[in-house]
Amino acid sequence: MSILDDIYNQFDPSPLPAGSKLYVDCREVRGGSDILVELGSKIQRSHKPTCQLYTGHRGCGKSTELLRLANDLEQKGCQVVYFAAEDGDINPEDVEYTDILLACTRHLLESLKTANSKPVLSWLQDRWQSLKEILQTEIMLDNASAELQIQQFAKIATNIRTQPSQRAKLRQLLNPHTENLVTALNQFIADAKQKLPPGKSKLVVIADGLDKIPLTMRDGGRTNHDEVFIDRSEQLKALDCHVIYTVPISLVLSSRATDLTEIYNCNQQILPAIMVQTPDDRPHEIGIQKLKEILRSRVYVLDAVRGLKMETEIFDHPDTLRQLCLISGGHVRNLILLVQTAIDYNEDDKLPIQAASLQRAVSKLRNTYRITANDDQWALLAKVHRTKRILNDDRHRSLLFNRCLLEYQQDETWHDVHPVLRDVPEFKEALAQLSP
Repeated sequence: MSILDDIYNQFDPSPLPAGSKLYVDCREVRGGSDILVELGSKIQRSHKPTCQLYTGHRGCGKSTELLRLANDLEQKGCQVVYFAAEDGDINPEDVEYTDILLACTRHLLESLKTANSKPVLSWLQDRWQSLKEILQTEIMLDNASAELQIQQFAKIATNIRTQPSQRAKLRQLLNPHTENLVTALNQFIADAKQKLPPGKSKLVVIADGLDKIPLTMRDGGRTNHDEVFIDRSEQLKALDCHVIYTVPISLVLSSRATDLTEIYNCNQQILPAIMVQTPDDRPHEIGIQKLKEILRSRVYVLDAVRGLKMETEIFDHPDTLRQLCLISGGHVRNLILLVQTAIDYNEDDKLPIQAASLQRAVSKLRNTYRITANDDQWALLAKVHRTKRILNDDRHRSLLFNRCLLEYQQDETWHDVHPVLRDVPEFKEALAQLSP
């Protein structure tokens, strides 16, 4: 295996586990955002269960921050049940409240094995005859072990996620009974809280991955986001423990923002992109240095390259490294994937990473973003680039959701087009047509 292969594998875009040596504290270039304070303190101080929302651009590092929070809460006396909803539980393209409730139920049952699961399993047994026909299983729950019965929650969730033909049938059967499931689940939670390990006094559920639910319009002008997070808010808040849900950034930055604050009794916390430029389009050197630090943390963990200079031996020139940081827009996953793609294109399979290889990687990313934007959206992107502000409408929220627009925070919040789009002909034409 070559040194380039080793470096390539250091740029795995998966979330970092808590305590990872690769983690870089970027609070100062994210508007001071600190999840341990903004979400963690509310949980630690509150005597009653809280329900909080967390958002940001997909790929900006939310899962890494949530894993840090989970670890911090564990150290401060909480029992944390964390799960990424898209990993086996939920299909982001088609999500209803019932899917989320089943996912929470499954992970609570699997994580809190000492608690009395009978209330929840009784709920399942009452519906099992009808569920058996849909799931096409011969399993009988009457004499089955608790572990086997708990596995059936996973099977229901998996079928809702992967089997479109069964999804509607399962929801039709289960939707009328979700209130009873919440009641049973809270009985289980109450028993679990009595049996927490020594030193633990609170139970916290973190449901990650719900921010990936794409925006779709329903009849009457409502959206699927409204249906899940507003229409079903009372049920989402009903679990008798502390809960954190990730939510789409397009919902939080919408006309429903004040409704969310009132409904959930908290401000929605947003993890912005890392600021690599100022609102007046000048490079933000502190942010650029933070991205370089992220790159160094992944490269220099390898003994074989620890003595090499990042600017001239890992990359072929300081300008190549700087361009990588700027073109990423401060979006961490884009930064990481650009490195991997540049390595794929690097000639001779050896260091340094060439400017030409990075340019090919940028061109590939640019084409992806270019086809993401619709023809009628270039004028919107150009205007946001000029004003650094977004309008409160679905067209701008769609561009935030697909990351053609990025949010930044300094003393105030501002927005801009993703830098990779600035050399797209359609964007240049739209920008030229704006009045000075």
